[in-house]
Amino acid sequence: MHVDESELENFLTDSGLVSVKEIGLAKNEAKEKNTSIGKVLVAKGTLTEDDFRRMQAYVLGIPFVDLKNQKLDFAVLSLIPEPIARNHNIVAFKKTNDSLEVAMLNTEDLTAIDFVKKKVGLKILPRLTDDESMKWALLSYQKTLKAEFGDIIQKEAISLKMVSDKANGNEEVGDALKKLAEDIPIVRIVDTLLKHAIIQDASDIHIEPEEDKVLVRYRVDGILRDVMVLPKNTISGITARIKVLANLKLDEKRVPQDGRFKIDAEGEKVSFRVSTLPVYYGEKTVMRLLRESVSGFTLESLGFHGRGLDDLHKSLRVTTGMILATGPTGSGKTTTLYTMLDIVNTPSVNISTIEDPVEYQMTRINQTQVRPEIGLTFANGLRTLVRQDPDIIMVGEIRDNETAALAINASLTGHLVLSTLHTNSAAGAIPRLLDMKVEPFLLVSTLNIVIAQRLVRKLSASKTKYFLSEEELVSLGNVVSLDRILTVLREEKIINKKDDFSKVPFWKPAPGKDSEDGYASRIGIHEVLKVTPTVKDLIMKGATAGEIEAQAKSDGMMTMIEDGIFKAAQGITTIEEVLRVISE
Repeated sequence: MHVDESELENFLTDSGLVSVKEIGLAKNEAKEKNTSIGKVLVAKGTLTEDDFRRMQAYVLGIPFVDLKNQKLDFAVLSLIPEPIARNHNIVAFKKTNDSLEVAMLNTEDLTAIDFVKKKVGLKILPRLTDDESMKWALLSYQKTLKAEFGDIIQKEAISLKMVSDKANGNEEVGDALKKLAEDIPIVRIVDTLLKHAIIQDASDIHIEPEEDKVLVRYRVDGILRDVMVLPKNTISGITARIKVLANLKLDEKRVPQDGRFKIDAEGEKVSFRVSTLPVYYGEKTVMRLLRESVSGFTLESLGFHGRGLDDLHKSLRVTTGMILATGPTGSGKTTTLYTMLDIVNTPSVNISTIEDPVEYQMTRINQTQVRPEIGLTFANGLRTLVRQDPDIIMVGEIRDNETAALAINASLTGHLVLSTLHTNSAAGAIPRLLDMKVEPFLLVSTLNIVIAQRLVRKLSASKTKYFLSEEELVSLGNVVSLDRILTVLREEKIINKKDDFSKVPFWKPAPGKDSEDGYASRIGIHEVLKVTPTVKDLIMKGATAGEIEAQAKSDGMMTMIEDGIFKAAQGITTIEEVLRVISE
């Protein structure tokens, strides 16, 4: 299956993806290094691996398949064992009576083809695919296990009962719990719960003891969902196992405890922030999942766009001042701040953070964990940070007057300060800071940008188009300015200049194979308040949050609900989802 170099060169020339000059340079380099033109172009970044594979498929006459978001038949997928599939990047996706179609990244891997042929006894039909399709197919091995997880846990729970009964003998409570936590059935159950949560992209795991059972719930895309019901006798062992992982006291059940542990799942490091709480029927455990890497995020991928995106990028280019992200817990504030840190994280700057907890780990950033029990508070930590010669400081949260004063002072003395605040709107952050005894003249000298945000669920690939009726337009117009949204849709060329809302399609979720409820993952809706001279005048006059918001809107700010309806008009989410999140 060797690709003829002259054919590939002709195809590259005809495709227009690469200039004639670049092809000529690559050809010369390929001769010098005794390699192919395609590999040289990929190495230089002129072509992506996926583009090159598509060209190979065309030249060789091999079909190219896109498996992304397809529901693969587990019976066919499992014809190739998962370790072989991962090691050789080969997956089975279609079977007939006498042949098996396999997707590959390298159709010249004859060893893998021969192995599969001997194993299944069928004619093998290789197909080229791309990296994203291969990742999806390999993930499908785990996703198809979802239905089997319940059976695994039930089986382990039966063998656990015998162990649990033994642990209730005459041994010391701590020793008995330790043995229970190390028992194989318990280890398997907890490992399964954690693995399942990672696969489902859950943000939290709730393990709740009830009178006659244990309820396990995952928060996925911001919504809590029941996922498993376990026998009552499993709770002691599960809680003990999690306490061992998080280094908590096993025999302390009367007071809440907090801890943390980390696991490596498929090469991705995931931290679990653990909280236990005594409840009526035992101890409830909640674990927050924290993916430790935010590399690859961009402000655009988080949902920022238009004028707000431009204002943010400009504010990150200045060396002093303050940028605040506001919103309730779980609205993505920390991810937004870390994405901004990733943008400014260059070898020429020193970045330091003080957080509670350290949710993500990033290279070249000095991260400090708050420890109030030994006196390391946000305020004390911030005092030390400014003596560490930082250029950029991130304060996890401004909670009190002292931290607010120190953050303002740091931004006045030549630092760019990023932080979060718990307010419902961007404009609401200003009265909140004034309540913390920040002087208005200091605030207008330092505050550059205030972001407010929420997370809305995104529609999956399966969705249904519809148009708003006159009554629905009137109803929507009562909660948001349709004219302002139309202006932005036209400015960003989502619709034509002459179109009105009668020609703007909206979408509804269509539950299907790729999603049970028609939604998949989340995106932010934002308002980005730039502290303009007119806003500064209002701050000095002691204006209310409403007056500041009205001025910001006249200066061009989109409110969160307007941004949400804008994204609904793009087909990213639904009007109902935006209104649900805004009203919470």
